[in-house]
Amino acid sequence: MEKNILAYFKSPEEAEGAAQKLHALRAIDVSIDRISKYPGGGGAHAENPATGDFGSLAALTLGADVGGNSPGILMAAGTDASGMSDGGQGGPTGRDVLLTAVVDEGVHRQALSVIEQAGGAV
Repeated sequence: MEKNILAYFKSPEEAEGAAQKLHALRAIDVSIDRISKYPGGGGAHAENPATGDFGSLAALTLGADVGGNSPGILMAAGTDASGMSDGGQGGPTGRDVLLTAVVDEGVHRQALSVIEQAGGAV
């Protein structure tokens, strides 16, 4: 029997440390990804807001991949687009790195302990 685990970390290095220990426990599968509430992979190049052609404030400040005016306006209304958010890139918790693991049921509790010791939140 297999168990799935979703754990959130503040940095990729923390997640990578946990992943190495999970591999030692013979995890069936482990992956690490950065997550965001906005679509897109972040701004690939800098644009001058005075002269550049950008879709919305969300595209400029958040690197969001905005598909039209309405989503851009809605995203720009958020406090993180304006710079008034105190949450940073990972939001209020600062945990924007997701570790996904599949482990055998026999080592599930031990895997959870490894993740928590590495700084992860399950």
